Amino acid sequence: MKHAIVTGAGGDIGACITELAVSRGYRVAAIDVQPDKIDALADRLDHVVPVVADITDPEAVTIAFDRLGTAPDLLVNNAGLVRFGPLESLAVEDFQSVVNVNLVGSFIVAKEAALRMKTVGGGAIVNVTSMGGIHPAPGGGAYGASKAGLAQMTELMSVEWGPYGIRVNAVAPGFIDAGMSAPFFQDESVREKRTSGVPLGRLGTAADVAHTVLYLASEEAAYITGQEIVIDGGVINSVLAQLPRD
Repeated sequence: MKHAIVTGAGGDIGACITELAVSRGYRVAAIDVQPDKIDALADRLDHVVPVVADITDPEAVTIAFDRLGTAPDLLVNNAGLVRFGPLESLAVEDFQSVVNVNLVGSFIVAKEAALRMKTVGGGAIVNVTSMGGIHPAPGGGAYGASKAGLAQMTELMSVEWGPYGIRVNAVAPGFIDAGMSAPFFQDESVREKRTSGVPLGRLGTAADVAHTVLYLASEEAAYITGQEIVIDGGVINSVLAQLPRD
């Protein structure tokens, strides 16, 4: 049996990644700060170990990895935080908290995984970034900057850890009807407007993200590292399509 760690496993996308990983033969340590959600996940799925941990706390992360009982074959850095608001009125504390979870926390977890993967000859790490880290989203606060930093860190990790057999990639979701974005799409006008801007004509799903993550973890992706795969239905390439010629 293979072994995985999924952070932010209590959210829609994290739970979907966990469920798909279990179906692919992984035993998963599901990490989150919300015990009720990961307990429910463990009750529903076999081979899930619920672990309550704050990823910004290095000691808590080490204990969480110890709960898995072996070096992970796969780490999915999915935990994330957003604090919306225009930059000129955004509290410094909110900016710092987002960077601390999305960037610093992801580094802490990836470092712990890499140290353990080295001892067994390698593994795969998938960091969850965002379309917002590629193009700025007004009102997104520190979210885009933190995800852009995580994308660059993904490239650095792939270079430094590649010699140990560790592949590091990222997935950048776009308009996904799940997780932190789901409440926005409950507004039908927002849903219709955003859907109309997607070349594929639909919003993304948690499963769209999960399948890409598990592909990057698979042997089919054995020669892929240092890449960021955008899961957005074509949105970031469609700027000129939204501004047609007369």
